[in-house]
Amino acid sequence: MTVLLMTLSALGVVVLFGALVFYLIRIIEALESIGGSSPRGYSHGTSYLSKIAFGLRAIEKETSHLGLEVTRLNEGLTQAAGGLKSIDGHLVRTIEAAGRQGEEE
Repeated sequence: MTVLLMTLSALGVVVLFGALVFYLIRIIEALESIGGSSPRGYSHGTSYLSKIAFGLRAIEKETSHLGLEVTRLNEGLTQAAGGLKSIDGHLVRTIEAAGRQGEEE
């Protein structure tokens, strides 16, 4: 009876490891189709992940100069805001003066 239980336990372990290997291979195949890495670690260039990485590198390269330009734009807009506040102040005083002039007549 002990030999039968040991044999069944060993068979169960073999089946368990067989199933584990089978599903790990299936998982690796699925990940390779997504990630594009071959067994040697080279990128296929046709996987979704490699296409996304290529696109992100292109976007990064095309937008790398925007940081400096945005800083310049912000400085110009700050100066424009100061000028508009000055114009607003002049318009308020002009409206007040026109209102006082209308009351005097």
